[in-house]
Amino acid sequence: MPRPSPSRGFTLIELLVVIAIIAILIALLLPAVQQAREAARRTQCRNNLKQIGLALHNYHDISNALPPGWIGVTNGANDIYGVNGWGWASRILPQIDQAPLYNQINFGVKMESAANATQRVTPITAYRCPSDTAPAAVWTIQDDMGTNLVDLAVGNYVGVFGTSDIDDCATMPNSLCRGEGAFYQNSKVLFRDFTDGLSSSIIVGEHKSRRDNGFNWTSTWAGVVTNGDDAIVRILGTCDHTPNHPSNHIDDFSSHHVGGAHFVMGDGAVRFIGTNIDLGVYQHLATRSAGDIVGEF
Repeated sequence: MPRPSPSRGFTLIELLVVIAIIAILIALLLPAVQQAREAARRTQCRNNLKQIGLALHNYHDISNALPPGWIGVTNGANDIYGVNGWGWASRILPQIDQAPLYNQINFGVKMESAANATQRVTPITAYRCPSDTAPAAVWTIQDDMGTNLVDLAVGNYVGVFGTSDIDDCATMPNSLCRGEGAFYQNSKVLFRDFTDGLSSSIIVGEHKSRRDNGFNWTSTWAGVVTNGDDAIVRILGTCDHTPNHPSNHIDDFSSHHVGGAHFVMGDGAVRFIGTNIDLGVYQHLATRSAGDIVGEF
């Protein structure tokens, strides 16, 4: 009877070739998967900002003005660290489906008071960019000496103060910290104040958490902490550098997206503004009534 031919397996060389091919395919696939994930995160970030833009318009319809950048008053006088410290994002909580949290906030006392201990650390998904690398939803705010002051919820979207140096506000404790943009201390900006045009003005943009060169820093949705380190630029940003500029100033708008950051325009549209935008055009976008003419960008 004929003898059956023995079954033939892979040789060592053939096995190595197959493994190498699989490794190459995986290496080609992983970047595509990462790009797809980042594209999804960017889309979610745009949706968050779109929701914020709609909430600001709804707030304006109800209050006939945009919310104040933050409230700072002591005995009826302007004070950047006065009562109550809550920022613009806290005022639109009912418009982003966070009415229960809004109703729990005691706006009659300072944000860092014990009465607001739970409210100020509540994480809000709509205020977080999915691409941000902050390891926690809560961050401890310190003073200039490194002493822990209070915990606040992390956020990634800050209001547009303008183009002037927001750090100057720290030297004006009893005067109004006023910017050229949509938000500043005790502000009450109306849409009609945007004489440069709502579609030519940015009002909210991204601000990334920083974990580089030993520098740990986050922004917040809550507000301004009395004597907190860089307290104001945690809720407001300036446009003295283009988005994601290599200088990495903490008051700059920035993101973990490649090439720029997302912004809400005054008309509610969301635009991605790149790092290479002309600085003059970018700063024109940050002012509400400077008489600037902005073309395509």
